[in-house]
Amino acid sequence: MSSKPLKILVCGDVEGRFRQLFTRVNNVNRKAGPFEMLLCVGEFFGAEEEEWRKYENGEEKAPIPTYILGPNRPENMKYIKDVNGCELCENITYLGKKGIFSGASGLQIGYLSGTEQTHAAVQEPNNFSKADIDALAVPLIADSKFKGLDVLLTSPWPQGVFKYSNTLEGLNPETTGSSLIADLALAVRPRYHFAAQEGAFYERLPYRNHKVLNESTKHVTRFLGLAKVGNPEKKKYLYAFNIVPMKSMEKEELVKQPQDVTECPYSWSGTRLEQKPEADMSNQYFFSQNSGGRGRGQKRSRGQHHGGPDRKKRPQPTGPCWFCLGSPEVEKHLVVSVGTSTYMALAKGGLIPDHVLVLPIGHYQSIVDLPEDVIEELEQYKSALRRYFKSIGKTCVIFERNFRTQHLQLQVIPINRTVCDDIKEVFTSRAEEQKLELFEIPKHTDLKQVVSVGNPYFYVELDGGVKLLHQIKRNFFPLQFGREVMASEDLLDMPDRANWKACSMEKEEEARLAQEFRKKFAPFDFNDE
Repeated sequence: MSSKPLKILVCGDVEGRFRQLFTRVNNVNRKAGPFEMLLCVGEFFGAEEEEWRKYENGEEKAPIPTYILGPNRPENMKYIKDVNGCELCENITYLGKKGIFSGASGLQIGYLSGTEQTHAAVQEPNNFSKADIDALAVPLIADSKFKGLDVLLTSPWPQGVFKYSNTLEGLNPETTGSSLIADLALAVRPRYHFAAQEGAFYERLPYRNHKVLNESTKHVTRFLGLAKVGNPEKKKYLYAFNIVPMKSMEKEELVKQPQDVTECPYSWSGTRLEQKPEADMSNQYFFSQNSGGRGRGQKRSRGQHHGGPDRKKRPQPTGPCWFCLGSPEVEKHLVVSVGTSTYMALAKGGLIPDHVLVLPIGHYQSIVDLPEDVIEELEQYKSALRRYFKSIGKTCVIFERNFRTQHLQLQVIPINRTVCDDIKEVFTSRAEEQKLELFEIPKHTDLKQVVSVGNPYFYVELDGGVKLLHQIKRNFFPLQFGREVMASEDLLDMPDRANWKACSMEKEEEARLAQEFRKKFAPFDFNDE
């Protein structure tokens, strides 16, 4: 069913550098083309009119069909003959203030010109407002057959785009971009979203357009921010890509999820409609004309309860649990720090005296089972431990075995920084010896994005953001694998301590070691702040 891919070029702010842009486009088109079209996001016109007049009167010509957004600066509206869209000269077309451009191939390109309106009283021709977002998005999501757009063109970046992905130096994740553009991208689900304005090139990890296990799988979105044409730093301003129109693709091909996919970075600021089972996302929300700006979640204060009818009932252990903090079986003399939803304890039969566990207070089997508030505090403990171990010249290895366990135990083992470069290689080589597939997942990918609830796995985190994962599929996994690797001659060099039962000690000695660790860790314990 798939047709031949279309070859398309996209560029960032031109700002009147037409000759420089089109010379580059002509060269690329001759070497790698032919390209179907050039799409321009950001500010197309500059302060000087003379060069533009050459294109307007036919002295110069764009080498391929070029489609531009409207001006961001009010003084450049003088170049626009019709605010709703028009041909400006041969091969250069202004798309319009907002709308959908459909090519003969079936490719659908959504576009929104200008910058976000900052003053409620008067809207300038080069501004867009929430009403413009509604006018563009509502008719699309009201159509039950609407799956998304192939391409979305805007000048501003979407606010929140850095969430779950890498950031860019010099750009503040909290203030960069427009919340209205984020709402638009969330609603129309483009396969590609291009923007400019920030003077930087940024290619975000692809993100999902569905909630895993709650909705049917949908295509991913790739966001790209493009730099200015002719920028002195040589940042990328021209981007080439191939695309088969969504209408010509088989569903299985369209919804394939790349390995580095993340969750969607945007949260809805509109009003939630009554949800029906298995309802499509497009029918779950609408843009409320009365809704305010993008809401921000508030961090709960210590001691705040999470009751109420919407709170999922916490799973209960099937029998005695040695790790639920409220259980009579838990060995409380090993506990060294207690938070709101997680706690830390010295490992029983630890490899070394500073071998600790981080665990949820309630009963959860694995990381992928945890609600967001528990994950947040778990990350605080991991960060605090990394700071503590760094202060004493060590790095730490964090791993979890979600196999034949009923309560999450995050093992944290420090090791001298002199061997930190070897840890990944040791884990992977030992895995190969036992015919285990241990692969690296992207730094900014959350474990929940690649592992479904209920599936067994072994997971390792190293300093620097390295994450290793083995998904257990044959109902077999060496239970002491993580500990055996750490105890090997290549790392801690204590193979005789690979089995925790061989490292048991009297309760009084365990309590003494726990007290010593508690004192050393106290300056880094966020619960004491």
